[in-house]
Amino acid sequence: MQEHELIVQVLASLQALAEKLAAGGPVARQDVADFGRFFRDFADKCHHGKEEDRLFVKMEEAGFPHDSGPIAVMLAEHDAGRQAVRGLLEVGAGSGPLSQAEISRTIDYAGQFVPLLYAHIQKENNILYPMAQNIIPPEEFDRLDQSCEAFDLEIRARLDVAALKELAAGLARRYPADPGSFQRDAVERAGCGGSPWGAAVA
Repeated sequence: MQEHELIVQVLASLQALAEKLAAGGPVARQDVADFGRFFRDFADKCHHGKEEDRLFVKMEEAGFPHDSGPIAVMLAEHDAGRQAVRGLLEVGAGSGPLSQAEISRTIDYAGQFVPLLYAHIQKENNILYPMAQNIIPPEEFDRLDQSCEAFDLEIRARLDVAALKELAAGLARRYPADPGSFQRDAVERAGCGGSPWGAAVA
C-alpha cells in the first residue's frame, strides 16, 4: 500500500500531462517516455511482479482460483495496463516534437490507464488485501512478508529503485496535481456499482 501511494501520485501527474496536452500546452517527448518508464519499471516490475509472483500465489494456495474471481480480474487489469504503458513508451521512443497524432495517442493512453490503475489500486487496498489477510494463515503471512522482502532485494539488483522514486518526484514537480481533485475525477471516470470483480467472477 505504501507503493500504491507513490503510484497514485504519478498517476495524478500523468493526468495533469494529458490535460496540458489537451489544452494545447507543450510537453516534451522525454516526459512521456519517463512516465512510461516509471510505470513499466516501478509499478509493473517492482510492484505488480511482487503481487503476481508472491501474493497471488499464496492466495491461490489458500483456495482462491487463478482463472476466475479476484485474482483473474487483477491479472487481466495488469495486462490491460501494460498495453497502455507500452503505448506511452512507443510515443516516448520517437524523435523531435510530438506530432498531433502522437499527442492524441498519449491523451488516449492516459485516459485509459489512469482510471484503470486507480480503480485497480482501490480494489486491492480495500478488498483484495484484507481478503488475503483473512484467508492466509498468520504463519504463512509471515513467510509471505519475508518472501516479499527477498523479491525487493532481487529487484534492486536489477533496477535502480531509488532512481525511479526520484523520477516520480521529478514528474510530480513538472506536472503538479491536486490530489483531491484527481481522486474525484478518477473515481468518476472509473465508474462504480456492481461487482468490483466484473465478469471474471464465476
